[in-house]
Amino acid sequence: MADTPKPKPAAASKLPPELRYIQYSHALEKKYLPSIRALISKDLSEPYSIYVYRYFLYQWDDLCFMAIDPKTSQLLGVIISKLEPHQSPSNTSPTTYRGYIAMLAVSSSYRNAGIATTLVRKAIDAMEERGADEVVLETEESNVPAMKLYERLGFLRSKKLHRYYLNGSSAYRLVLHLKGVGEMMGAVEERERFGAQGAERGIEAGGEVAGVI
Repeated sequence: MADTPKPKPAAASKLPPELRYIQYSHALEKKYLPSIRALISKDLSEPYSIYVYRYFLYQWDDLCFMAIDPKTSQLLGVIISKLEPHQSPSNTSPTTYRGYIAMLAVSSSYRNAGIATTLVRKAIDAMEERGADEVVLETEESNVPAMKLYERLGFLRSKKLHRYYLNGSSAYRLVLHLKGVGEMMGAVEERERFGAQGAERGIEAGGEVAGVI
């Protein structure tokens, strides 16, 4: 789903001297959601309805970051992500806590100035703080600058997705492992232990436990 707009030449001198990076919140929806939709729809490979944005922003607003011009409050860049349990299709691997970068966009006038890199790092840091085991995303195979950006941050190509986008373009799925195998297994066991303890407390209290992670 995620893609990164292909960069166009931009002078770093155009950047506001005190560019602000802020975490999205529901209180900012009226002010910034229209700008987020407009910025993303300009360059990404698929059109998204407002419901797609709300799906991410209502549940994982703390994993969405924006780059803002402090003088004009103009939106210059945005990243939208999520974090949830992931079970492999074969059920042969333990459930992991997987972060997902869904959308990343930077205004064409402000590219090649490090905004995208900063946004990705902030999203990864936020996911890591919440216990993510890994982060994944998809990006168009022809988008070489995006591939270089993610690979520079440690992402690896894990799979090629043929004709993945609605426009017929293929994509690569990239993955960033935040924990080693041993550390990941320990985290999984801890979550399973926590879930079992939560279920026991729910039973003792005579109530139900739903989705304890």
